[in-house]
Amino acid sequence: MPYEQAEYRRIANEIEGKIRSGEMKPGEKLPSTSELADQYHVSLATVNRAFGLLHDRRLVIGRQGKGIYVAETS
Repeated sequence: MPYEQAEYRRIANEIEGKIRSGEMKPGEKLPSTSELADQYHVSLATVNRAFGLLHDRRLVIGRQGKGIYVAETS
């Protein structure tokens, strides 16, 4: 049986790919948690875990009350 990646990791990896390819630019706002939950057919908690993973990878930053944005590169 093939290994199935956890949904939150799959979402994080897809977003990371878009960031690294330049499809998503530094400073760009990511879709909301609820938009991504609808898009991927997952719970809000799953999307929040994906955002947490992206934050740990230093790819996104949260701005309280404003949303999640692609981190500026150094």
